[in-house]
Amino acid sequence: MAGLSTLILLLCSAKDVISSSSHWKPTWPSYRVPVILPQSTLNLDKPQFDAEARLEVISPCGPACHKSSPLPTYEEVKNYLSYETLYANGSLTETEVGIYILSNSGDGSQGKSRTKRQIYGYDSRFSIFGKDFLLNYPFSTSVKLSTGCTGTLVAEKHVLTAAHCIHDGKSYVKGAQKLRVGFLKPKLKDGGKGANITNSAMPEKMKFQWIRVKRTHVPKGWIKGNANDIGMDYDYALLELKKPHKRKFMKIGVSPPARHLPGGRIHFSGYDNDRPGNLVYRFCDVKDETYDLLYQQCDAQPGASGSGVYVRMWKRQNHKWERKIIGIFSGHQWVDMNGTPQDFNVAVRITPLKYAQICYWIKGNYLDCREG
Repeated sequence: MAGLSTLILLLCSAKDVISSSSHWKPTWPSYRVPVILPQSTLNLDKPQFDAEARLEVISPCGPACHKSSPLPTYEEVKNYLSYETLYANGSLTETEVGIYILSNSGDGSQGKSRTKRQIYGYDSRFSIFGKDFLLNYPFSTSVKLSTGCTGTLVAEKHVLTAAHCIHDGKSYVKGAQKLRVGFLKPKLKDGGKGANITNSAMPEKMKFQWIRVKRTHVPKGWIKGNANDIGMDYDYALLELKKPHKRKFMKIGVSPPARHLPGGRIHFSGYDNDRPGNLVYRFCDVKDETYDLLYQQCDAQPGASGSGVYVRMWKRQNHKWERKIIGIFSGHQWVDMNGTPQDFNVAVRITPLKYAQICYWIKGNYLDCREG
C-alpha cells in the first residue's frame, strides 16, 4: 500500500477556481475529497468518566517540530481516523474505517510550558452584547458546552468542538456522559412586559437554554496520541444533539492554504472564562501553518477551546459569499524558537480527510460529502 505522502499529494490537488476576471475575490477552491467509510464496529467496555476537563491543550511542539515529523503511513492514518462513539446511556463503540480515493468521472456524484499567556499585547477581543447580535448569524452558531468549552453549530443536530473538551487522551472527562449544549437566549421579562427596557442603554440579560447530547464521536488519533505528537492534529469531536436546535448553522469546509485566506486572517467566537456569560469575538492573522494546524496569535482564554474557526469567501458555483468553518480552535502553545520564547494559539485545520470524516458523521452518506 502506498504511503500517505502519495495520498496527501492527491488530496491537496485543488482546482484553480479563481479566474482572471475574478482574481480580486477570495474564492473557495474545489478539492478532491476522499471517502471515509466504516468497516467494522466493536462494542467496548463502558468508560469511567474520571478525567478532569481541561479547557486548553499546552504543547511545546511548534511549527518546526510538526513540520519535521515524518508523514504517517496509510495504515496509521486509517487508525487515527477510526473513532470512538460515546452514547448518552454510557455505552461505547469503536469503529474502524477505510479510506478511498474516487475519480470525479465515476457516477457523477461529487521545551516545557510556562505561565499561561494568551493575550498578545493590546486585547483585541470584542464582547458581543444584545440579542440583535447574539441571536443573529454568525454569532448565533456559537454554543457553550457543559464541560466549559465552546462549540459551533454545523448541522441541524450537530455541534463541532475540540476533542480535549470531551476526552483527555486517556479517559472521558467528568460530565461527558451527561453532556449538554447551551444556547444563549434572552431572559423573559416579568409579566412579559417591559418593552421600554429594550431601548435601554444597558445590554439585555441573556441565559443559557440547554439541550442534551445523544452521542459523541472522537477520532482515535486524539485518544491514542497526546499534545506533544500526533494528538494535537486530531483535537476535534462531533456532538449529536437529542433534538434539532432550530438555528441557522455554519457549514464546514476544507481549509485552504493560509496564503489564500482573505487578508490572511481567521475569525472565531467563544465563551472565554475571563468574561463569564459573554460571547467573545476576535480575528487575527495566521502566522504559520502545517498540513494539520494553523498557528496564530488571536487573543483567547480557556473556555474558547472548541470554537469553530471560519472565513468568508466567494462560492463561485452559487454566485454568493459564504462563511465556512475551516478549523477548530484547540489551545495555547509556548515554543522555544532558536532560544527565543514564542507564543502561539493553535487551530486544527479541516483537511480533506477530516472533512470526509466529519461530513460522514453528520450526513451518514459519502455521496453528500464529495465537495469540500
